[in-house]
Amino acid sequence: MHLSTASARVPKSWREALPTLVGCDVVLRDLHAADAVPLFELLTTVEVARFLSPPPSSPRGFERFIRWTADERRAGRHACFAVTLPTSDAAIGIFQVRLIEERPGTAEWGFALGSPFWGRGLFEDGAALALGFAFSTMGAHRLEACAAARNERGNRALEKLGALQGGHLRQSFQRSGDLDQVLWTIRADDHANASIRSVRISH
Repeated sequence: MHLSTASARVPKSWREALPTLVGCDVVLRDLHAADAVPLFELLTTVEVARFLSPPPSSPRGFERFIRWTADERRAGRHACFAVTLPTSDAAIGIFQVRLIEERPGTAEWGFALGSPFWGRGLFEDGAALALGFAFSTMGAHRLEACAAARNERGNRALEKLGALQGGHLRQSFQRSGDLDQVLWTIRADDHANASIRSVRISH
């Protein structure tokens, strides 16, 4: 296992612009208007969208989503990173973190990756970057993520990351019929300990 590292190009405040986070296999950066078309093409396919909240239905819809994330970032509520490869700046997915205002220190996070890029370790690398940012920069102490119970790939990915099951939410996901969801939680201390173990294993 390996540790992903964040780039030193961190702005004065993440509300002004998200930093570029550089891992071994992926780069996370702020969203750009030009990301609308590739994200629409990759995240609205049947295999990707079936376990997501309905994504925008057009490139223009993704443009509106990108503008909304910028507004939410400036308000200090939400960070949404585009996932890219070290060899290409084209967006292939997103990672999102949203602070829960009524529960200080707690945030929700989610992700979506185009299916041509599944099974290559990109999620693990990007998740390490996103979690590190949420805990160290956004001030979160606990992160929550929900995955449809039938989404075996997504649940395995969260478990592999070290997240713990926090509950089973019956018929809580309205997508092609009401689906059950699994609530996963990960704390800052758990993430830090997992990072330490990763360093030890890699050596």
